[in-house]
Amino acid sequence: MACWEHLREELRVLRVAVVGSGPSGVYAAQTLVQQREVPGVVVDVLDRLPAPYGLVRYGVAPDHEKIKSLTGSLRSVLEDERIRFLGNVEVGGEALSTARLLELYHAVVYCVGAARDRPLGIPGEELAGVHSATAFVSWYSGHPDAGSFDLAAVRSAVVVGAGNVAVDVTRILARGVPELEPTDMPQPALGALAASGLRTVSMVARRGPSQARFTTKELRELGTLTGVDARVDPAELALDPAYADPAAAGLPAVARRNLEVLRGWAGAAPEPGAPREVTLRFYLRPVEVLGGPDGRVRALRCERTAPDGRGGVSGTGTYEDLEAQLVLRSVGYLGVPLAGLPFDAARGTVPHAAGRVVRAGRASPGEYVAGWIKRGPTGVIGTNRPCAKETVSSLLQDAGALARRTPAGDPLDAMRAAGLRPVEWPGWLAIEAAEAELGRSLGRRSVKIPDWAGLRGAAGLAQGLQEL
Repeated sequence: MACWEHLREELRVLRVAVVGSGPSGVYAAQTLVQQREVPGVVVDVLDRLPAPYGLVRYGVAPDHEKIKSLTGSLRSVLEDERIRFLGNVEVGGEALSTARLLELYHAVVYCVGAARDRPLGIPGEELAGVHSATAFVSWYSGHPDAGSFDLAAVRSAVVVGAGNVAVDVTRILARGVPELEPTDMPQPALGALAASGLRTVSMVARRGPSQARFTTKELRELGTLTGVDARVDPAELALDPAYADPAAAGLPAVARRNLEVLRGWAGAAPEPGAPREVTLRFYLRPVEVLGGPDGRVRALRCERTAPDGRGGVSGTGTYEDLEAQLVLRSVGYLGVPLAGLPFDAARGTVPHAAGRVVRAGRASPGEYVAGWIKRGPTGVIGTNRPCAKETVSSLLQDAGALARRTPAGDPLDAMRAAGLRPVEWPGWLAIEAAEAELGRSLGRRSVKIPDWAGLRGAAGLAQGLQEL
């Protein structure tokens, strides 16, 4: 207690930057201002984008409104008077290096996620029509860095992966446009899906259904889509040793529930006249993307696998070609190096000890990490809360040493002097208002502005800036 009392006398303000405004960043900021051990903590939450909320805004499927409603709790944190949101601020570039950022704050917590997807590593993956699920999600979520997708010539799509992201993109491809109109999906993406000639979507997993990573709620949802016939091959289910008797296999509860759902699909009669079909395929390993004379994908070649008795699978030498004009890979994420921070390329994370950034085997004073860039792309949104708390605990333990440093001036002034144009909270509110107005003009609800010029323009008008 005496130690903390001494620190309270010594420390009037502890200025912390949190880089990233997704769940891990917001939870870190919340923990910092709500703790009572160290007084006077103020936090700037920085984000490269003009809009906050990270993957909750740009990674959660637009038709999952319950999950997207988490923005309400994140918003209440960012509206705390001790927290300042500064969007449109890129860290790690010439204007604002990590070293310069540490000069402006007592401490910096990096919560920059894992933005890169894992490749399949097979021949033909570079063909037109082969994309990461990450790119597809970014497109239909209105991320300003996203490219465009022309789906008019797509009749069959294959999604490689067996996690919730794979289920999300499969569902968005198969779902009818009338069901998507009430969402905030950008108008160009909605129009492209409306123009699609898509009839079949196959979701491919190299292992069995008991090892799939999707949750039961998302799986059930695939089977309830209007105008969609959800199918699974009973013979592929039967290959899974756990399928015959899930209770005897000692499976996690979610795996048992998934098998029950798939057992129901296998026993159901086909839906007559359904305009679209979703098929879950198991024990198929992609080995090559096959192209046509136009340089576009025409099929995905897969090898049949079989359980190897040790929890893995082995190839059987039998192959099957799945027709596809669109292939989306969803086999995991990797962190991206940030200039000025150490990086473990094999793990896709920043080396750390309980959240403290480690350089050359020693903790780097004032630098911390939380979220996926700390632990890898694991867990659900709520997993970020204890992860952030651990990191903040380390930071608070270091507060006495951190307080001896004197940050160089007001960070916002320094950023503007370096040529940056931060979007503050009123700017974000103006973006929200502009998106609501866009929705009204289209006869929809709020619709996302999907480009940098539109986002910056809306924010700039509110902040009185002539140019962002």
